Amino acid sequence: MGLPRPSATLRTRRFRWAVVLVWLLIGVAVSPLALMLTDAETNDAAAFLPEGAESTRLLEAQRQLPGGDAVPAVVVLARDGGLTKADLDVATTLRTDLAGFAATTIPGVIPAPDHRAVIITVPMPQTTDADRFTADVARMRTIAKQAAAVEPGLDSAVTGPAGLVSDTYDVFVKIEGALLLVTASIVAVILLAVYRSPFLWVVPLLSVGIADQTAAGLIYLLAEHAGLTVNGQSAGMLRVLVFGAGTDYALLLISRYREELTRHAEPATAMLVALRRAGPAILASAGTVIIGMLCLLLGELNSHRGLGPVCAIGIAVALVTMLTLLPAAMVVGGRRLFWPFVPRLGQAERSVEAGAWARAGAVIGRRPRTVWVTTVAVLGALVIGMLVLPGVLRQDQAFRDNVESVQGQRLAERSFPPGVTAPTFVVANSARADAVAEAVRATPGVAAAAESGRTSELVQFLVVLDAPPDSPESFRTVEKLRTTVHALPGADALVGGNTAVNLDVRDAAVRDRELIIPVVLVVVLLILGLLLRSVVAPLLLMGTVVLSFFAALGASALVYRYVFDFPGIDPALPLIGFIFLVALGVDYNIFLMTRVKEETERTGHAAGVRRGLAVTGGVITSAGVVLAATFAVLLIFPLVQLAEVGFLVAFGVLLDTLVVRSVLVPALALDVGPVVWWPSHPERARPPGPVTGQLTGHETLADFGALGVPLSAMEPAAGMTGAGVAGADEAATGGDPTGENGRTAQDTPATDDEVGVTASRRATNR
Repeated sequence: MGLPRPSATLRTRRFRWAVVLVWLLIGVAVSPLALMLTDAETNDAAAFLPEGAESTRLLEAQRQLPGGDAVPAVVVLARDGGLTKADLDVATTLRTDLAGFAATTIPGVIPAPDHRAVIITVPMPQTTDADRFTADVARMRTIAKQAAAVEPGLDSAVTGPAGLVSDTYDVFVKIEGALLLVTASIVAVILLAVYRSPFLWVVPLLSVGIADQTAAGLIYLLAEHAGLTVNGQSAGMLRVLVFGAGTDYALLLISRYREELTRHAEPATAMLVALRRAGPAILASAGTVIIGMLCLLLGELNSHRGLGPVCAIGIAVALVTMLTLLPAAMVVGGRRLFWPFVPRLGQAERSVEAGAWARAGAVIGRRPRTVWVTTVAVLGALVIGMLVLPGVLRQDQAFRDNVESVQGQRLAERSFPPGVTAPTFVVANSARADAVAEAVRATPGVAAAAESGRTSELVQFLVVLDAPPDSPESFRTVEKLRTTVHALPGADALVGGNTAVNLDVRDAAVRDRELIIPVVLVVVLLILGLLLRSVVAPLLLMGTVVLSFFAALGASALVYRYVFDFPGIDPALPLIGFIFLVALGVDYNIFLMTRVKEETERTGHAAGVRRGLAVTGGVITSAGVVLAATFAVLLIFPLVQLAEVGFLVAFGVLLDTLVVRSVLVPALALDVGPVVWWPSHPERARPPGPVTGQLTGHETLADFGALGVPLSAMEPAAGMTGAGVAGADEAATGGDPTGENGRTAQDTPATDDEVGVTASRRATNR
């Protein structure tokens, strides 16, 4: 084998550094765009509606009315003992002071029947500038407080749809920086605990940080210029998903890389083998999540149609980063990154048979049927918890903190009908105005109705319901209203407003769930079948993941009700939770079963299952803890919806990692036996001789080019063995006894024969 030219060695080093530098430049370039992602968010529920929803059609009709598409901000002034004449004068003056914020003329001050409160409805203009809209609401609140302060004891608050939207936007703006900091800190701490190295943790953390910034910047551009719907929920999930999944991929790749460093002299060779062995599972895992997320495009809700691409892009960017930047950076750093626990060439591998996961596999192997039946029974008991799932979450119940919009709604409800802060609207043909007005006022559940706009063709009525907005009672009233006005011939009436919007969102979420969940199940099942070349194994794995999801949902229901005391759940929670837990839960089964299949080809089915569990137990458990911890970060959000998603996914991931993947799946695989791989037969692929752990000799020089080793750097010899490849790569360093990657003389074998002896000893030990 000829020695490589010096220029070839230089190009190899340049390539590795070039990959790292290019990614660093990308991270710097996209960071400003990533910081602007919040500006591209749309947190108004009306923006998520499908085009065919009645609320959407009403919004289109309202644009034909003067100020008809305005967003109402409801200013409440109240005094416990009853308003004085001076208080009413303050209200009149305040109405004038707020005129500059209105899209049209502000209606008159409306006093409550008990004379303890008045409301002023300010129709604010629609705008896509969230910062400006929120700033206007904040100024209105300041003006109202200053006006109320003139009369001691007079309370004020700005609520209504405008107040709720403003408070929601403020929550996401204030928490975004903290979310990134907390997520990165948690990942850093876990990586330090896993690797026990002062240097190694920096490489995956930096890689996943660049992936996060790149994904956020790309999504900002798509939201601004391609119409991608992004809200605070999807942006928050993007961060935790990229950090969680990206770190998982890093853990799996680095674990296999460290294992291969004990078998190969050159880090580049070890990384190549690690990519060849762990890469397919990582690709299948990421592909499953991406395809599962893209199934959300089948939904009617724009929030679902936006969440799918946002998360899919995040996973794709994390995958590319972890398969390019991370390997290049690890090879550049070499073995020294693992200090003080540096893996040495020829170092005896830690015996997996003595580990905790090997012992767990032995216990499961004694009575696999008893183990899986017991596990299924425990998970089934958790499923029963779904019976206490709370009802649908109202918009005013979405905040965990006491925000002003909720304070104002409570203040108004003491003196006005509950629906006064979130009016319902009816738009109909002007020719049928009288009939529509009569029908609306006669509908049970309507507290009051008044005409609020008219053109030659259309008339609009503002309707106040006597039930709290978004409550089951208010939903039923809206449904009755629609039935009543739709029955009027020639009226072409439409019913909308905040409560109607949320009713349509709920109904669309149910339809999306019924459509998307079966599609995801079929798609993921097909992916597993193609990956494992089996029919039985995918069916078993999907069954365990679905059971795990329902168990996690049941356990979460108990926690929501009896620990967090959440008043309700978001209608989209079951679907979002299912997508995340099925896609991510299948991930860990993919990591386990691909390794089990690999080991089965070497040692047989039963031994392969136990060894697969033993060698993957530590790294998959670490990956599950990382992912669960990142999703648990959503619990810091003062929004119930995100806290619910965070707990459900975090608990479900831990359940998948610690119970389903480590107990249920191995027990089922052992009990079913080799038929689990039907119609394939991996045992028949078992080689007759010992397994060395070195390269097989079938790798091509093109494979080494994937890591930046140019073809000119290597001259193939007849019958090249794994040891020969390692020796060639060692020669590529120019014969440096320490090596460019920090190898010591004891890391590099003197001859190919010594490498072969070491490999044979390791094979014998196994």
